[in-house]
Amino acid sequence: MTEISEAAGESDDSVGSDNLPEALESFILQWGEMGGRWGVNRSIGQIHAFLFLADEPVTADHIAERLGMARSNVSNSIRELLGWNLVYRVPVRHDRREHFEAETDVWEIAARIADGRKAREIDPALATLRRCVGQADADGRVSPVARKRLRDMMEFTAAVDHWYAQMQSVPKPKRELMLRLGAKIASLIPGNRTG
Repeated sequence: MTEISEAAGESDDSVGSDNLPEALESFILQWGEMGGRWGVNRSIGQIHAFLFLADEPVTADHIAERLGMARSNVSNSIRELLGWNLVYRVPVRHDRREHFEAETDVWEIAARIADGRKAREIDPALATLRRCVGQADADGRVSPVARKRLRDMMEFTAAVDHWYAQMQSVPKPKRELMLRLGAKIASLIPGNRTG
């Protein structure tokens, strides 16, 4: 039995009921809302949160029951989460049903979400910007102002893409330190003194 199920008691009502401890219910609901802002439906976010909090692999039927979702919705959501590499199939001895668990390393979760977003958003945007800059440069009807703005946007997007690729190669402990340092890291860059 997972922590999430034990904490919830014997009844298997949906997330909105009083069966889950308030902290877990709030997290699951908020993660679902955040998923909506990232371009995935709420169910995907809620299922990911539920699996993230579970201390043992669980079946799709258990997820559907605990979150009050249709089994087909759970299956489709799990398929999407498998595609993002945020959830894994896990064999459980003496049980032929599929069990699932979530990646629990928060740095790995963030990296996988960022990878997915980059592939779905940044890569196509950068390809389009490069094509637009080439077309604008070849078309005398495009004003110099519009050409410059397109080039600026392309260069900025390419710089962000390059920075992201560099950050992927930085070892996790150094990334954690950089995050903790925050804006202080700017003081290490030469010529960055204000006064």
